[in-house]
Amino acid sequence: MEEDNLKSAVEALIFASEKPITAEQIKKVLGDLDSFSINKIITELKNEYEAQNRGIRVVEIAGGFQMTTCSNFAPFLKKLFKNRYSDKLSRPALESLAIIAYKQPLTKAEIESLRNVNVDGVIKSLVDKNLIRICGRKKIPGRPFVYGTTREFLEHFGLKSLQDLPKMEDFTVLAQQQEAGEAIEPISQTDLEAKNESGQIA
Repeated sequence: MEEDNLKSAVEALIFASEKPITAEQIKKVLGDLDSFSINKIITELKNEYEAQNRGIRVVEIAGGFQMTTCSNFAPFLKKLFKNRYSDKLSRPALESLAIIAYKQPLTKAEIESLRNVNVDGVIKSLVDKNLIRICGRKKIPGRPFVYGTTREFLEHFGLKSLQDLPKMEDFTVLAQQQEAGEAIEPISQTDLEAKNESGQIA
């Protein structure tokens, strides 16, 4: 396959994938193309979208690659989809999720000691949404379950890895946005770069 066609094929696979697609998955589909060539093509696609100021970006999320809208156009997307966000996280759920994300692995009792409330319902909801999972048992009397985040958690918030987590205060902002009826937006690469430069989400 010619180089231009390979780039188009990779672009099509990223676009069509419902979840972030990994270089290994692309390699399996395209056959002879090696990982280095795949990553080179994806980098070229990223640069082309940014250089042309396109409304779409290719970003690395949860170990794979996905097409997302440029964060500059978030206000327009909010207007378009303002009535389509029905499965929102409550403020207690976001607060518990933040604690788990930053302090994992930890037990339900440890979460409750930090929040000073019972979190049975919140934990069940987060597990049902596949944002957290049981990842073992703590070696203490009773051997309680310990919880950690999932790959879906990274996808939900548009994060490449846990190292890209924003400050804990930003989860409170997300909760306040949801209470005001606003949609949660994935944290874009642009936002993360701004965070790295200024210490806070732009």
